[in-house]
Amino acid sequence: MKGFLSPLFLLLAIFFGFSQEVQQDSITQLDEIILLEDVVPKRAVGITASSTLGPTTFEKFNPIDIASAINQVSGVYILSGALNTNRITIRGVGARTPFGTNKLRLYFNGIPVTDGAGSSTIEAFDFENLGSMEVIKGPKATAYGANLGGAIMLDTKLPFEDETRLSNSFTIGSFGMVKDNLSFQHSDDKLELGFSYNHFKTDGYRQNNNFERDGFLLTSKIRLGEKSSLGLLVNHIDYTAQIPSSINQTDFDEDPTRAAGNWLAAQGFEANKYTLLGLSYSQEFTENLKNTTSIFYTYLDHYEPRPFNILDEFTNGFGLRTQFEGGNFLGGDYVLGAELYKDEYHWGTFQNLFADNNGNGSLQGDRLSMNLEFRTQLNLFSTYTYPLTDKLHAQVGLGLNSTSFDYRDLFNTRDGNTSAERDFDAILLPNLGIQYQLATGSLYANVSRGFSNPSLEQTLTPDGLINPEIEQEKGVNLELGGAFTLFQKSLSLDFTLYRMTINDLFVEERVGEDQFIGRNAGETRHQGLELDIKYALKLCEAVVLSPYLSYTLNDHSFVDFVDEDNDFSGNPLTGVPKHRISSGLDVRHSNGLRFNLTHQFVDEIPLRDDNSLNSESFNVFHAKLAYQTSLSNRVSLGLNAGINNLFDTNYAQSVLINASSFGGAAPRYFYPGNGRNVYGGVTLGYQL
Repeated sequence: MKGFLSPLFLLLAIFFGFSQEVQQDSITQLDEIILLEDVVPKRAVGITASSTLGPTTFEKFNPIDIASAINQVSGVYILSGALNTNRITIRGVGARTPFGTNKLRLYFNGIPVTDGAGSSTIEAFDFENLGSMEVIKGPKATAYGANLGGAIMLDTKLPFEDETRLSNSFTIGSFGMVKDNLSFQHSDDKLELGFSYNHFKTDGYRQNNNFERDGFLLTSKIRLGEKSSLGLLVNHIDYTAQIPSSINQTDFDEDPTRAAGNWLAAQGFEANKYTLLGLSYSQEFTENLKNTTSIFYTYLDHYEPRPFNILDEFTNGFGLRTQFEGGNFLGGDYVLGAELYKDEYHWGTFQNLFADNNGNGSLQGDRLSMNLEFRTQLNLFSTYTYPLTDKLHAQVGLGLNSTSFDYRDLFNTRDGNTSAERDFDAILLPNLGIQYQLATGSLYANVSRGFSNPSLEQTLTPDGLINPEIEQEKGVNLELGGAFTLFQKSLSLDFTLYRMTINDLFVEERVGEDQFIGRNAGETRHQGLELDIKYALKLCEAVVLSPYLSYTLNDHSFVDFVDEDNDFSGNPLTGVPKHRISSGLDVRHSNGLRFNLTHQFVDEIPLRDDNSLNSESFNVFHAKLAYQTSLSNRVSLGLNAGINNLFDTNYAQSVLINASSFGGAAPRYFYPGNGRNVYGGVTLGYQL
């Protein structure tokens, strides 16, 4: 907890000082309501609690730094090893995943973009195109999968009503960063249309760290009549990213810009082409019944030369989601729906002959494997919300998940062939919540059941055979929370206390540089406190000062975890910091000038299950100055400049747990965060 208490005490002192000042003279000082955050349409059903972020939060950060924005939400932590290597954890769920994000569901404009193996890729979307992000923590998101981690809903920017606008945002920065986003938006009585093209490149902070991406996004909504509409979504990203990988303690301390030696020698990289196509139809049948149905297709082409082999894969995904919403049914409101996702995953590996390529990096050799997987997930869901009194509401939900895998080994024959199928038993996922409305806010309580599927690869033995003993992780979540607005809505306070017990904990053991085996190994207990405070103080007619703080307490531990001869029961959960703070200060002037100072504290993280090694805690500060003005009735201008990692802190932005040593090399636990870096940008808008 080194360095934790001083920033916390300082920020609490600021909050208490401001609160006392308002209590003394709230009427004379705050004679109008000051908005603390953008008003974001809520996707969570009924009284389901969620956290939202909007453009006001996004604009505090570098336009490539989606991780810092997500980390503003208490209980949510994204470990970002690189722009293309992100792992989102919610309440500690997903922290033991070696790479990538799983155990939650991700949605983009209401369309599920989590693949058949349960993996989600946040980097498939351009940060500058986002208008809002909503997070449902824990498995209470019945209508969004009831995964143990929860659900994240991303939505694109909405056009201004009855306006046509062309804008361009251009940003340059340290490490050769250049980013451009050109967008067009139109709205009238019949049509909403948005199109954006983005280009981004950077040399990166570390060796072997270049990144280049091009992409476009098309959104449209056609009003077919007063009660129906048709929507189209096309998102395409094409990027190539070099991979510096994780480094050991010595390299991290001496020179964090180094890449791992084997990845540097192989000049490892990944090349991705990702496309999402979605078509949605909404129909209002009556005042109390409407339906939205979406069909969608995803395509991912991925090529990744690694030191140990070359992975070549592509995935075709297909799906449908339909949701009926009704009101005034036996005095309450209901939601019924279904979500079906099927994909075909083709993958193979080849020898990497980089050692024989005269220092020119990776060279593809003979094929080592060829595989095909068919993966299917079906979610059925329903919720019913009923007002017990004017102030007390209850909500019941029930979900059902059915998952199956069909794995085909197309390379080995006869006895060496490892083709197999695995169908998990259908699992019921009940949910019960209540909410009580107070004069200044509300209190709620919830109990829900959730689950997480292992991927098919995680169910394989070292010999490549299906292990029928592997079960889904299952957990029960209990939580109590509240949301309040005080002092003429200038102060908002949200808190949540929760406790979740997860059985059949899925753990992965690394048995090779690219080989993991999985098994169920006991039980974990996730409990904690999440606290969010925002305050707005009007210093004068023109200036508003807004401090804010999000605090997360993670008291997570292994309840029952025996690994062969080692008993880790009672140890803190690996990969999770006990304390985390995201805080900051906004200063806004009515002339369009805005200054943001943001701070993140992350406590030490246990790196091994036996708790023999921890990462170091750290504090990181970012600052940004922005100015927005109108040059004429039709032309707007925005300028901004920022500094990330203000004090040039050497910190681990992501870590690997239980890292192994191969070939006598030291274990590689750390992904360094970028050193101090600067950026600046200009945005021009023209209203047609």
